[in-house]
Amino acid sequence: MSEDRLRTLLDEYAALEARLADPAIHADQATARRVGRRFAELTPIHKAAAELGRAREDLAAARELAAEDASFGAEAAAFEERLPVLEERLAELLAPRDPDDGKDVILEIKAGEGGEESALFAGDLLRMYLRYAERRGWVTEVLDSQESDLGGYKDAAVAIKTRGVPDGGYGVWSRLKWEGGVHRVQRVPATESQGRIHTSAAGVLVTPEAEETDVTIDPGDLRVDVFRSSGPGGQSVNTTDSAVRITHLPSGIVVSCQNERSQLQNKDRAMRMLRAKLAQLAAEQAAAAAADARKAQVRTVDRSERIRTYNFPQNRISDHRIGYTAYNLDLVVGGDLDGVLDALTEADRAARLAGDAELSRR
Repeated sequence: MSEDRLRTLLDEYAALEARLADPAIHADQATARRVGRRFAELTPIHKAAAELGRAREDLAAARELAAEDASFGAEAAAFEERLPVLEERLAELLAPRDPDDGKDVILEIKAGEGGEESALFAGDLLRMYLRYAERRGWVTEVLDSQESDLGGYKDAAVAIKTRGVPDGGYGVWSRLKWEGGVHRVQRVPATESQGRIHTSAAGVLVTPEAEETDVTIDPGDLRVDVFRSSGPGGQSVNTTDSAVRITHLPSGIVVSCQNERSQLQNKDRAMRMLRAKLAQLAAEQAAAAAADARKAQVRTVDRSERIRTYNFPQNRISDHRIGYTAYNLDLVVGGDLDGVLDALTEADRAARLAGDAELSRR
């Protein structure tokens, strides 16, 4: 445990506490939320350090008393046993953590191989995440979606947020960052008349939602196109050009939104998606430049490699990154994702304590 790092973080905690006590900061809600989120991240460290400090003082006092009265020896021994537990807990909290853990996310789902069945599976994934968010008390907002002919989704984008400052600084990203990648399904499709099991896939992309101050976008770098919204089969569902497509020319990133009837609302939602993608791109480029060893951990969806399989005939879910298997698929698709996410979080914790930067999300 680094005493210098601990002192630096405790000093930062005290500075943030003073800032939050100043009523002026709440005039800017974005700043107040950002400061509050960082304060929440450091609060468990402050509490653990204070508890450890008190335990050390109690041990010193018990030893001093035991020198005069042997009956205090048992009390001193109890404090001696407790100290390593508290020190280990503080060491875990001081281990490097994902700087985006406190952030909200934008989650995108895209149908892949498998045609209409893939679109139906993409719809199942969307409902799974929406139900999980509801269980956690998170707020969801569908930013954009394009339905398929049979009621599935060719693609969908949803913003998922915590209510207020996340507890301990662990926001939506800390739970859903593992979901990015190719999700494979094995089942008898609704379109299959012979009862044969088919395999199809859908891609999931999860990005931390960026604050406006996190990313600077030059309006001159944008090409904004407007068009009419379309529904299943490509038919027009709006008589005005309210849908918006934004192309970021330097990076080539394209985002679009057509869910709202207002062109202004669609543009605002598309800009939120663009900011998140640009912030993620910047993080990936920084990670790639830092060291070759970190290239495998760049946050991206590698669509050539599946991360999870949903086998409906066997009611089985398997996460291939950590060898996790459970036979409760019906509960998982109903929104009970905590089992697999807890296993991924524990694998990540073990990797960090072992000295690795983090568990690879691919």
